[in-house]
Amino acid sequence: MKLKLYDLLGQIDDPRRDLGKLHPLNDILLIGILSVLSGADTWNEMEDYARAKEEFLKTFLELPYGIPSHDTFNRVFSSIDSTQFEQVFVQWVNSLAEIKQGQVISIDGKTIRGAKEHGKKSLIHMISAWANANNMVLGQIKTDVKSNEITAIPKLLDILEIEKTIISIDAMGTQKNIADKIIEKDADYILAVKENQPNLLEQIIDEFRFYKPAFVDINEDIGHGRIEKRVCSVITDFQFIEENNQWKGLKSIIKIESTREFKNSDRKTEEAVRYYISSLTNNAELFQKQIRSHWGIENKLHWILDVAFREDASRKRKDNAAQNFSILNKIALNLLKNEKTAKLGVKGKRLKAGWDNQYLLKVLNL
Repeated sequence: MKLKLYDLLGQIDDPRRDLGKLHPLNDILLIGILSVLSGADTWNEMEDYARAKEEFLKTFLELPYGIPSHDTFNRVFSSIDSTQFEQVFVQWVNSLAEIKQGQVISIDGKTIRGAKEHGKKSLIHMISAWANANNMVLGQIKTDVKSNEITAIPKLLDILEIEKTIISIDAMGTQKNIADKIIEKDADYILAVKENQPNLLEQIIDEFRFYKPAFVDINEDIGHGRIEKRVCSVITDFQFIEENNQWKGLKSIIKIESTREFKNSDRKTEEAVRYYISSLTNNAELFQKQIRSHWGIENKLHWILDVAFREDASRKRKDNAAQNFSILNKIALNLLKNEKTAKLGVKGKRLKAGWDNQYLLKVLNL
């Protein structure tokens, strides 16, 4: 059942005191979503958008005292409970996404560099889950520093519906407790292995050095001035991975050897070898596709948040402001990416939503 976002917003507690409270919380929250959909990146732009669209907004919002000020938007989005806002976001996405069995969900972190507080070294870091096949962010959770991904990822997994899916995570999240959590939730994993797991990495290298892979797949891409060859090798019968180093559900180890040749560059070739562990027993061709789909979180989420939403330049620091504005951006991104009638990029769709009220309502699907 698809849930209406406006109705779900009513689950968020209003942190304001009754005295002097002029604007309904749902009006403020929905104007926030509408303005971000339409290109607003700051509290001032939120107010400017709402004032320019006041007659339109009055057709479906209460607005008993007109348009909230930018200070009101700042105060409200800085003070509402981020956990509640995230729960509403996840609940809404779960009703829309229709995640299929065997689908890859990628988990990765992104630092909001402009949100560093004065006098503090730590930056705000968001861990997000991305469904590449659906073009949707499924959820997010905040950490103060990148190293806290290890403790944040299990919390994110707890709030996601991941049964029968495949969770892919880079090396920072390759931890036994995270693998345990994925298996406990009846999902599978593909986890990158690097030097942060030195014993496991050494044993995997020895497996591929001394034993023949069960499956091998070769894939070549030609385009963008380069030729890339990727060789995927899979071993399922382990000889060197010690029993006391076993990971829950571990069934396959994977090696990806990539070679890039550049046609018009001083760099002639680039070579890289990457290793993974998985609870699956796929052939090499399928592992190739699943591992490559992980990078959708970089190209279709993190990059677009910086380019189309200017998230990395955001300087929102007060209380929960950065975390809650990040949720607004991801609500907008999900809605815009899944609106198929306008053949535009995300930035172009934001502009169109700001200009065309009917298109905005079509995107929002109130």
